[in-house]
Amino acid sequence: MICIINGPNLNLLGKRQPEIYGSRSFESFLEELRREFHDTEIEYFQSNHEGEIIDKLHKLGYETPECSGIVMNPGAFAHYSYAIADAVASINTPVVEVHISNIHARDEFRHKSVTAPYCKGMLTGFGLQGYRLAIISLNQTTSDSNGNS
Repeated sequence: MICIINGPNLNLLGKRQPEIYGSRSFESFLEELRREFHDTEIEYFQSNHEGEIIDKLHKLGYETPECSGIVMNPGAFAHYSYAIADAVASINTPVVEVHISNIHARDEFRHKSVTAPYCKGMLTGFGLQGYRLAIISLNQTTSDSNGNS
């Protein structure tokens, strides 16, 4: 199982700043991902609240052994939430950070992610396709760790 965690304001995808984030809702994209990765259970969680994201990371990292990886778009929390960074650092489940827009081409405060150093990798600027690439990466990691090639 792969879990996607979306942070603040990502519940507004398709409505909020379509020139930056596109005009597609995440729910419609999630349906597409589930069809494409039909052999992978995909759980989805979104919250505008830092503590709920931390609780979800803890649950997935310690109480959900079937979770083989997490795709996380922490939204603006990426730039200042040391609490979420600590939560990611505290679990063994691999996390791939995703940002829909290229954070390095935006406001200077967005250029640094405090959560990324604790992640397996980061994808930024690929639009919603970043989620797809993260799932491919996590599925490959799981396959490699199980001795498959």
